[in-house]
Formats: sequence, structure tokens, C-alpha cells
Amino acid sequence: MTDYSQTLIDLGYIVASILFIVGIKMLGRPERARRGNMVSALGMLVAIVAVLFECCLDFTWVITGLVTGSLIGLIAARTVQMTSMPQMVALLNGFGGIASFLVGWENYHSQPDNTLFVRVAVILAVLIGGVAFSGSLVAYGKLAGKISGRPILINGHRWLSIGILAAIFLIGGMLIYFPPGPWLYVVFVLFMGLTLALGVFGVIPIGGADMPVVIALLNSYSGLAACAAGFIIFNNVLIVAGSLVGASGLILTGIMCKAMNRSLGNVLFSGLKAVSTTAASATVQGEPKPITPEDAYYILEAARSVVIVPGYGMAVAQAQHAVRELGEILENNGAEVRYAIHPVAGRMPGHMTVLLAEANVLYEQLAEMDDVNPIMETVDVCIVIGANDVVNPAAREIESSPIYGMPVINADKAKTVMILKRSMAAGFAGVENPLFVKENSRMLFGDAKATVQQLVAEFKES
Repeated sequence: MTDYSQTLIDLGYIVASILFIVGIKMLGRPERARRGNMVSALGMLVAIVAVLFECCLDFTWVITGLVTGSLIGLIAARTVQMTSMPQMVALLNGFGGIASFLVGWENYHSQPDNTLFVRVAVILAVLIGGVAFSGSLVAYGKLAGKISGRPILINGHRWLSIGILAAIFLIGGMLIYFPPGPWLYVVFVLFMGLTLALGVFGVIPIGGADMPVVIALLNSYSGLAACAAGFIIFNNVLIVAGSLVGASGLILTGIMCKAMNRSLGNVLFSGLKAVSTTAASATVQGEPKPITPEDAYYILEAARSVVIVPGYGMAVAQAQHAVRELGEILENNGAEVRYAIHPVAGRMPGHMTVLLAEANVLYEQLAEMDDVNPIMETVDVCIVIGANDVVNPAAREIESSPIYGMPVINADKAKTVMILKRSMAAGFAGVENPLFVKENSRMLFGDAKATVQQLVAEFKES
């Protein structure tokens, strides 16, 4: 390879890295998020082209992988519903982890006598990648309803997890410092199995309500694993990209924990206890006050300020487009309409923002929890659509509640609260919600999409 060719390849790596950084920066605001994704995708294309020219790989296999992966991605993008996006993200995190895991395995298999630096990178890639892969599969199962969303513990779970972690550190040290040999390869295979087990045991005791935090953390793991894989194959752009994903994932994890007023350690090692849930439920007294769509119409028709709080129930019902139409009708009727977004509403970070953006809700109408809470007492009607835990006043009022201390949207302080739900069932955290029986609350039972469409019809017929 000539110096000129190498210079062009290095320039491609620099351009790709810049595009990654710019793309991530653009993701910080909803109105620029789509362009940010495109910029980051362009950066990845530039990086792939540069790698192919540098490594002189067999293009037959490269093109086969490119076509196969592109087809899978295209089919997924076209067929996966927005309600399934959280588990889709979990799977993608897992794919990133297993890719780095396999890079580390292949390197150790083909070059077991590598330098100390590379051996350390191999151990890190396998460890972090294995945890990201198996942990993401468990997260996928919880989000898809294939595994119970409640914390799952087995007898001696804590001590077994500690034992696995200790064995990983011990074996990892052996693999780094001992000379290679057939027996050590068997130890390496055992090491790989333990990393996969650690991911399962680490995620399965975490409750479904904490999945936004877990997804952010697993995303960080996949980035860190990719960074380690970059050191294995001495690829600068992979190191940069992995570092960016790892750092941004950790920052997002911190934001999610802050939004729940909990430490990362509390999320990972405690979860929501069933006994606490029972204690919280025992304090909820009163009867709900059901209303019909016709009753709801008269309330909304007189409202001059409306705050809509979306939750996972809106995603399940695919009601975002109907909600946007209702918002436009209320505005035309003279009401000021805002959408209050809780950071951990839904099943992944930014879930509600993504749904509303898909429905073309104006970004100016989206309000963060800290912005809407101070004015909630002046709001005529707060419409809660499928949200539960993020509007639960037990977080402020009931010290025995497992979500006590968690910042929530103060929907109960609005003059009238209109709650759209299928039933009185508790939310994903399994915690009963006193909001449903508050004096100013009205329950509008039924499918969220159908109910909102009925409200729209009432306005159009009037």
C-alpha cells in the first residue's frame, strides 16, 4: 500500500469520527434527531469503506454480509412496530456485544501467544461483549413479555453471582499471564461461558420498570466492547466509535437514574420488592369515577389549558396519531396544549418522544417534567394516556412505596385529571396508583386509540 493510499484511508477514519461526533450531537434535540441518524450512518459507511481498502479483505464475503445485513435491517425497519422498538433496541445492543465477543474469540483462537496488551483487550472484549449479549437477550425477553417483567431470583442468587464474578476475574488473570496451551484454551472457553452467565444473572433480577436504565447501560457495554475489539485489530475508527457509544450510553444511564432518583447500584442490585408493592397497595383507598367519552367531551370543550401525559399504553394502542389529532382540535377550540414527557416513560429512553415525533407533533409542544410540574396547578385538564408509574403520587405521598422519592409528573395537581386506561391494573412496576381514586380524577376506560378517536368524533359532531 502506497503512502498516498494510507493517507486517504487515515483521512477517511478522521472524517468518519467527525461524522460520528456531529451525529451524536444532533441526537440531543428531537428536531435534529433524524438528520443526526443519517449523519452517523454516513460516518459508518465511510468507516466501512476505509476499513475494506486497508484490510484487503475478500470482497465476496464482505458483499455477502453487507447484502444480508442490509436486507435484515430493511425488513426490520419496515415491519417492526413502534411498540416493539424497545425490544428491538435491546436486540441490537446484543448484536453489538456478540460481534465484539466473536472478535475476541477469533483472535485468541488464531493468536493465543499475542502481546500482553492485545490479550488484555481480548479479555475485555469477551467479558463486556458476552455480558452485553446475554443481558440484552434477557432484556428483550422481559420487554417482549416472553419473560416475566418482575424481578426473578433463584436460591442463592446473590452468592452465585458473586462466585461467577470472582471466577471471571481469576480466570481472566490466568489467561493474561499464563503461557498459551491446550489446557488454557479450555479455560478460555469456560471464561466465555461465565461471561454469558454473568449477563443473564445480572439482568434477570431487575424489574421491568427499570428497563430504560438497563437498555442505556447495555448500549454502553456494547460500545465499550467494540472499543476493546478495536484495540485487538488495531482499528482506530472502531476505537473512536466504541468510545463514543460507551461514553454516551453511560451519560444516558446517569440521566435515567437521576430521573428515577436512584443510584445505578440500586437499580442493578435491588429492584422492586414485592413486599413493598403490597405495602403501597394497602394504603390506596377509594373508588374510581368512570366517565363516558361524551362526559369527557364536555370537560375538554370548556378547558383552556390541557396537558397530555403519554405512557406505554399509548404505544400499545398505537394511539399517537389520534392523540396528535385530538391535540390539534383542542388548540383550534382555544386551548393551550402541551405534552408532558417523563424521561423514563415507556420501555426505553426517549420512547414517548419518538412516538410523538412519528405522529408529527410539534417539538415546541413537548415539555419536560421539570418544566410542566410548576404550572400543573393552573392546568384545567391533564389527560393521562396509558401512563402509570410516572404519574403515581405514591412517589411523593407514600413512604412505603417502592417508587417513593422518584420524581413524577404531578398530574394529580391539575384541576381535572382524565385517565385513559383499559383497567385499574397496576403499571409495569406492579405498584398501585392512588391517582385513580383522587377526588379530581376521572377514569375513561377502554382502548386508548379507540377512546381518543371517540373524543375526536365528539368534537367534529358538535
